[in-house]
Amino acid sequence: MTLLTTVFAAIIVTIIWYKSPNRSEMKLGTLSLMYWGASLMWFIDAIFEYAELKEEYFTPAPVDMLNDFFLGLSVVALGLIIWLVVLFIKDPKGVVRTALVKKN
Repeated sequence: MTLLTTVFAAIIVTIIWYKSPNRSEMKLGTLSLMYWGASLMWFIDAIFEYAELKEEYFTPAPVDMLNDFFLGLSVVALGLIIWLVVLFIKDPKGVVRTALVKKN
């Protein structure tokens, strides 16, 4: 489930990145690469887990599937948080800078 969750997130963000006219401004490529990297990591993990469990790999317990799904959602949420921090630091549209100057 972790692999499926991160692959779906990577595909969705890649489509948004491809369709967006301001893709470099909003750092969507960074988010897309983070999700594809996580997908690759979970894919390698699945290969090694399959090598260990063989056919048992395809019949996980429902509790294990739910735990894996929550872990996948956590990875997606952490990726969004990192992307937002990068976006606030880079401040491509100057929104944060304007808000800080306005207060002073």
